[in-house]
Amino acid sequence: MSQNTLLLVYAFGAVVALIVLIARFKLHPFVVLVAVSLGLGAVTGMPLGSAVKAFQDGVGGVLGFVAIVVGLGTMLGKMMAESGGATRIATTLIATFGERRVHWAIMFVAFIVGIPVFFQVGFVLLIPLVFTIARRTGMSLVKIGIPLVAGLSVVHGLVPPHPAAMLAVGAYEADVGLTIAYAILVGLPTASLAGPIFASWIAPRIALPADNPVAAQFEGGVPREMPGFGISVFTVLLPVILMLCASIADVTLEPTSRLRLSLDFVGGPIVSLLLALLFSFWSLGYRQHFTRDQILKFTNDCLAPTATILLVIGAGGGFNRVLLESGVGKAIADVAIGAHTSPLLLAWTVAALIRVATGSATVAMTTAAGIVAPIALVTPGTNAELLVLATGAGSLVLSHVNDSGFWLIKEFFNMTVPQTLKTWTVAETIIGIAGLGFTMLLSFVV
Repeated sequence: MSQNTLLLVYAFGAVVALIVLIARFKLHPFVVLVAVSLGLGAVTGMPLGSAVKAFQDGVGGVLGFVAIVVGLGTMLGKMMAESGGATRIATTLIATFGERRVHWAIMFVAFIVGIPVFFQVGFVLLIPLVFTIARRTGMSLVKIGIPLVAGLSVVHGLVPPHPAAMLAVGAYEADVGLTIAYAILVGLPTASLAGPIFASWIAPRIALPADNPVAAQFEGGVPREMPGFGISVFTVLLPVILMLCASIADVTLEPTSRLRLSLDFVGGPIVSLLLALLFSFWSLGYRQHFTRDQILKFTNDCLAPTATILLVIGAGGGFNRVLLESGVGKAIADVAIGAHTSPLLLAWTVAALIRVATGSATVAMTTAAGIVAPIALVTPGTNAELLVLATGAGSLVLSHVNDSGFWLIKEFFNMTVPQTLKTWTVAETIIGIAGLGFTMLLSFVV
């Protein structure tokens, strides 16, 4: 066997071992991820010390961002729940769209909210609404939740100004405005298929436990006087507004502009979430007559269930890093380049294979763009904007156990690994395939 083939076999074996040990032998995902990551590093020839360091760096790289986002977002969600803000928004959405169509409403809300924010940020901002709507309507959490993550995921992979999409725009020398317009044309039907349509079919086939520790933190009581719809929406959208302002400033202002530097600071995911949380202490706390002690109790209580979530997400990041540093990502890219095909299909295939191997949509998209761009630039008739979309669609396909997003969804929805594979993984794969299909259709028109 060639070295590349061996690496691919080892990576496949590691993924199978993860699934079997967690699903069949009921071992804790955190323990399994640590053990399998180090084992993979050893069998691929990494020095044992390097394998450990790669795993540690992967954990730190993921948690350095995700832990802060999940912590601040969970506190904000708790304030939304206890004040009645989430209930107010949920009841308004239900009254406007009706119970039968509320999962469509959630998809559109996620699509809009997700444009300026990272996937994890949008998820923790909107998940309280999902829990509240599911509780009030009696609908399956899967039927409400899958449209949420589908909307966020499509925007994350296809639509600038998300970092990976912007890097692909630069690599392919695409026009930003046209890319955004095409991404919306492709993204909305893609999100519809993977979100409300797929969720309506899969929800009756997934039986979730009645007790969800994370959902319980967002239940709260319904106060006698709930906050207004406007102030509730403004509070949850404040991070989105700040990030959008930062994105506009990056496009319209000089890099040395003091206003741009200030907006970039307050529009960063962590700072914007912190500001929204502090604002919620007033808008949803003091205005609703909660005391300081009550607000402190809310923020303390909601963090306990996130400990296991963060450990598992961090370990998933460690597994991801070991895969990258062991050479699996490069082996995947080499295999894809050997297949001579059209630039659109090549971009999708390279991104998809790297995504499956490494678990990171951002790594898949940026790496694939770097590999395919030189080929595309010398291929006549290649549409640069559509190349961005094809690469983004490929980078979202088949999320599984090496993706920290997989564990985020699993833990928040309180699903088993097989259930997460049947829901989240399939939804992501639908996004990847449908995104490519709609991009190819668009290529006949533009």
